[in-house]
Amino acid sequence: MALTDSADLAIAGAGPVGLATAIFAARAGLHAVVLERRRGEPIDKACGEGIMPRGVALLRELGVELPGRPFEGVRFFSRGAIAEGHFPREPGRGVRRTALSGALRERARALGVEVVSGAAVRDWRETGDRVRVETTAGALTTSWLIGADGLHSIVRRQSGLERRSRTPERYGIRRHFRVEPWSSLVEVHWADEAEAYVTPVARDEVGIAILWRGDGRRFDDLLALFPALHARLRGAEPTSDVSGAGPFSRRARRSHRGRVVLVGDAAGCLDPLTGEGITVGLLSAQSLVATLASGAPLRTYARRRRRLLAVPRGLAGLLLFAAHRPRVRHRFVSLVARRPLLFDRLVALNAGEPLRAPRALRGPLAAPGSDRSAQ
Repeated sequence: MALTDSADLAIAGAGPVGLATAIFAARAGLHAVVLERRRGEPIDKACGEGIMPRGVALLRELGVELPGRPFEGVRFFSRGAIAEGHFPREPGRGVRRTALSGALRERARALGVEVVSGAAVRDWRETGDRVRVETTAGALTTSWLIGADGLHSIVRRQSGLERRSRTPERYGIRRHFRVEPWSSLVEVHWADEAEAYVTPVARDEVGIAILWRGDGRRFDDLLALFPALHARLRGAEPTSDVSGAGPFSRRARRSHRGRVVLVGDAAGCLDPLTGEGITVGLLSAQSLVATLASGAPLRTYARRRRRLLAVPRGLAGLLLFAAHRPRVRHRFVSLVARRPLLFDRLVALNAGEPLRAPRALRGPLAAPGSDRSAQ
C-alpha cells in the first residue's frame, strides 16, 4: 500500500496495541495510519497469549472476532502445592498471537485504517502542531506520532524518552504443541530458576511460555525443569518454532514529549507474569485516543495510564519477589491453596475487579480443608 500524505495519527507498530489504537481512532472519527517496519502478515511475537477478561470485553466492544479458547482463571503449582483462582464474571481467552494480530488487522481495515508494511520510522520533525515523519516507505505529515512499537521501541529511544531500569533482567521463550488442553485454567508451574505458563489457545493446542533470567539455555533444557509438565508434553507435536523476547526491564521517562506519545510496551513493559500486558495496552490505547479526540492535555492520558498500571505493577512486584525466593513462593502458594476465596479475590483484583472481600472472608479465613485444588 502506498503511504498517504497526511493523517491525524501516525502509529508506529502493527502489534495488538498499535492496531487497537488505530481502531479506537477510526471510531472517534480520526484518520489513522499504521506504520509497520516488517513485511508480511500476520505478525508473530513471543507472548504468553492469555488475554484477561477486561481485554476480551474491550475487543468484543471494538467488534473484533476472537478465535482461541476461553480460560476461567489461573492454577499455581509449587513443590506439590496446588492453588486455583477463578475470574468472578467472564473468562479470559487464550489466542495465538498471529490470530489476534490477524483479527485486529481485519477489523482495522474494515474501518478504513491504512496499514502500511515495510514502513519503518526513521526520523521525524515537529513544526507547530504537525509532525513530518520519514519512513522507509516515504514521508507523511501527521498531528501526532504514536510509538506503539513494543518493548524495544525505536520511537521511545529516538525521542529521548528511554530510561535505564535497575530491575533484574528477565527473558521469555515460547513454543506451541498439538495437544488437547487438559485444563480450563492457565497453569503456572514454578521451579527455583524459572516459571512455565501453559495457555490453552485452541481445541487441540497449548502454548508454553517460560520466563527466567536468561542464561543461554534452550527451550528443551528449561522445560526439563518442570518434570510433570514435561511428561504431559511427551510425544506432542510442536506446532511453532521456538521464539524469544526480552529483557522485560524496559522503561520510559514519561509517556509523551511534544507531539510524540508512547503506548503499550513502548511506554514501559510489565513483566509478563501477571498476564495483564495486552489488556493494559488496550485500555491505555482507549485512554490515549479519548484524550487526543477531546483535546485534553496529554497529562490526562499519563495520569490515567498510571492508574491502570498501579495494581498489575504492584502484583508483579510481589510475584517477582516470590519468584526469586523459593521458600517465600512455596509459602504463598500453600497459603492460597488453603484459602481459595482469598486467591479468587487476588485474581479478581488483577483482572480489574474492585478489591472487596467476599462474605466468607470477612470473618476467619477459609479452613484449610476447603482447598478446591487438591488433586
